[in-house]
Amino acid sequence: MRADHIWKDVLEKLFVEFLQFFFPDIHRDIDFSKGYQFLDKEFQQITRGAKAGKRIVDKLVKVYLKDGSEQWLLIHIEIQGTKETDFARRMYVYNYRIFDKYQRDVISLALLTDKDVAYRPERFEIKRWGFNLRFKFPLVKIIDYIGYDFEKHYKTNPFSMVTQAYLKTMEVEGDNQQCYRWRKYFLLKLLDLGLRRETIYAVYQFIEWLMVLPEGLEDQLYHEIKELEEGKEMSLLTIAEKKGMEQGIQQGIQQGIQKGLKEGIQQGIQQGIQQGIQQGIQQGKIAGKIEGLREAIKTALEIKFGQESFVLFDRIEKINTLEELEKLLQQAKQANRLEEIEVYLTKDEAK
Repeated sequence: MRADHIWKDVLEKLFVEFLQFFFPDIHRDIDFSKGYQFLDKEFQQITRGAKAGKRIVDKLVKVYLKDGSEQWLLIHIEIQGTKETDFARRMYVYNYRIFDKYQRDVISLALLTDKDVAYRPERFEIKRWGFNLRFKFPLVKIIDYIGYDFEKHYKTNPFSMVTQAYLKTMEVEGDNQQCYRWRKYFLLKLLDLGLRRETIYAVYQFIEWLMVLPEGLEDQLYHEIKELEEGKEMSLLTIAEKKGMEQGIQQGIQQGIQKGLKEGIQQGIQQGIQQGIQQGIQQGKIAGKIEGLREAIKTALEIKFGQESFVLFDRIEKINTLEELEKLLQQAKQANRLEEIEVYLTKDEAK
């Protein structure tokens, strides 16, 4: 799953919590009892043809206010992963295009996930010959939450967990043992927050994408959490397995039934089903890891090199072994130029 997909998914599922954590003043003024609506198709039409940088996610949401001063208005959200020279100008262009279409107040918000403390493009201004246009928007940087007291403020807000996991991933980058330790900590802590099952899975999926582990540590984490959660009514593993392995289990059941029928006896059917289930789970698990590594590689390349990296995605899809994908992921993290990845792929394909 690419960065844009995972951020889009967690933002859509946890929009209310997103505003509560990052923009609490805005959250207090919105009447969520009247619902809200994501206008994805409309936004794509509005921004078509506009120059776009290496943004992760942009969303347009229709909301209602508590005070009734506006029947409804629009919130435009940008999540940006890298520095972009014209970011503030693009925010202004999108804001105006949305206003021009709907003739409603449009509030633009930005969340930046890069590491540059000084990069804060929060305004766009044109000033000449007595003319003055000034466009300023609320901007939040995830790195500003370094040292934040998460236990005191919004402890049970799931975006608090998302932010902590993102910061910790930046801190321990390249250290698989530390990544393992903190991923385990965050996953177990999820169950202590008393959140809904859907919310838990949204954050679980985000952390799993964010804190990628090599196969050996992935298996170790799986079995360790399984032992710790033995007997619990709802666990992270049951949630993940239900979502990620359902197809593999169904295939395994069918394979087991076929095997049992061939043997022609009731005992054979039951044994075949059990063996098929286990085989299906294992196959689904391996296939999920392979797909996850592919998406992690694509995400790393897209964040570093933008749309130019898309030309390599078909070649990445053809790699089907965990070992080669893990090596390629390390190359993607370390590469300074896209050509380095292309050379690596060419050598690998020549073997």
